[in-house]
Amino acid sequence: MPKTETQEPSAGPRSRKGAKTKERLLEAAKHVFEESGFLEARISDISKEAGLSHGSFYHYFDSKEQIFREVAETQEALLTAPASDDDHGVETLSEFERLLRANRRYLERYRDNGRIMGVIEEVSRYDAPVGEARIARQKHFADRAERSIRRLQTDGNASADIDPAIAAMALGSMVARFAELWLIEQWGDYDLDTAAEQLTLLWANAIGLKEPGRRKNTKTAAKKASAAGRS
Repeated sequence: MPKTETQEPSAGPRSRKGAKTKERLLEAAKHVFEESGFLEARISDISKEAGLSHGSFYHYFDSKEQIFREVAETQEALLTAPASDDDHGVETLSEFERLLRANRRYLERYRDNGRIMGVIEEVSRYDAPVGEARIARQKHFADRAERSIRRLQTDGNASADIDPAIAAMALGSMVARFAELWLIEQWGDYDLDTAAEQLTLLWANAIGLKEPGRRKNTKTAAKKASAAGRS
């Protein structure tokens, strides 16, 4: 990533006020990057958006690259974070509904932050730290999916022929790539619930999920998982 408008960094915020100021800069940077993209965004634009002087920026960040990387890390963490009430209603969900809930939540968060995710996806191709944050997000999902598949196999609810690590990597990549093509590249105009249902059906079929009545009750499962995700 080319260097622009750099200066020696300071130690960063040491007080609650400083932390809030840094948060203002991060929010402002997110907005500026969404509007202008990375290459066209300027530190002066970020400072102005935050209502701070140009020089104040350097109390918290040493460059445009650094603040973008922090914005990217925050967004990647958002995609992998559990819901604040992640266990609420889970005991009433079937295995298919739990998977549907997780896929829907990922797509919803990606959609709600689609503009900045588009910039992150672009920059990740030539900036190693941003690319690493993106890979860390994908690996987080793959690890979680692998544990889930192994549990289902142990319980006799998924095909024993499936390699959990390979399946988790492939299926997680499917969801992540679909989100990028749909919500950034605009390959299609889909309803969120329909997209989540279809991805979940593909996932369930791929691992041989054994759940009586699953196909007949897909729409009901979608409504139930969606309600649990919002409650």
